[in-house]
Amino acid sequence: MTEKIIYRQETQNDFSEVFELNNKAFGQDNEAKLVNALRKNLNVFIPELSIVATEKNKIIGHILLTKITIKDNNGNLNESLGLAPMAVLPEFQRNGIGGQLIKYALDTAKKLGYQSVIVLGHEHYYPKFGFEPAEKWNIKAPFDVPSNVFMAIELEKDSLKNISGTVIYPKEFESV
Repeated sequence: MTEKIIYRQETQNDFSEVFELNNKAFGQDNEAKLVNALRKNLNVFIPELSIVATEKNKIIGHILLTKITIKDNNGNLNESLGLAPMAVLPEFQRNGIGGQLIKYALDTAKKLGYQSVIVLGHEHYYPKFGFEPAEKWNIKAPFDVPSNVFMAIELEKDSLKNISGTVIYPKEFESV
């Protein structure tokens, strides 16, 4: 990679290119449709946390963090963020772009005042960025997944200390 990669907030002009990126990265359009659906849900979509990586004005990566809720046994709701999806064009993968997208997104989320992020992802990849199994805080997925792939990160120290329960994803995730 010889060109400088720029990380920035997605704009409306990027939507079709981001759709194609997700389609190519995942080999299907489920994640691309999920991004489109989440953008329309103004209760969960945060424009500053839909981030693209560009090289020569071409989008080569995208990450999305949206609002999710953690519901405890007493019915109390705690806001967090869900990281999904994250995609890099196949020909640009394994060059650190995904990692830079994650760092940029986490830094942006922290600056915006968010305190934690949940991810369902690769057990050997996300821990590099500080993610730990969510079960550490007694936080569970709303579906059956191995605990080592359902992870969380505190953006503020001890922000998950008194939070436990089951993650509630926006209804748009049911289509994936």
